Amino acid sequence: MFTRIDHVGIACRDLEASIARYTAMFGLTLLGRETNDAQGVHEAMLHVADAPGGFSCVQLLEPTRPDSPVGRFLDAHGEGIHHLAYGVDDIAAALAQLRDGGAQLIDDQPRHGFGGSAIAFVHPHSTGGVLTELVEAARPQPSNVTLPSGLPG
Repeated sequence: MFTRIDHVGIACRDLEASIARYTAMFGLTLLGRETNDAQGVHEAMLHVADAPGGFSCVQLLEPTRPDSPVGRFLDAHGEGIHHLAYGVDDIAAALAQLRDGGAQLIDDQPRHGFGGSAIAFVHPHSTGGVLTELVEAARPQPSNVTLPSGLPG
């Protein structure tokens, strides 16, 4: 089902300071930043390495509001690993396989993720306490095709 570890999501209180720390300490490269209003986060994706199934990243997450999932996580646990994300080739098929296997899904359908990817979360109750994210990378589109905002590539 999984093609790679896509990223490790890390909750932080100060995105700028965390970006500076990860780029200076580990030599990671900033790929981009986004604000996801629906999830209540400012996020930065930092490149770790390339692999046959795609590249791996660290995703830094700063809440935009205290009642967001990451804001609540920070209040309860402090800064640290928030979730583990795996790459998949077909997120709909992966969700169906997990559902059929009895996994408790947070998302029954994929939603918009970083860089136009399609994402969905599996509840930690089904994964030994680890919030697990599935990521289907955005597919490159022909230059004459524009996808509506908010849809996976």
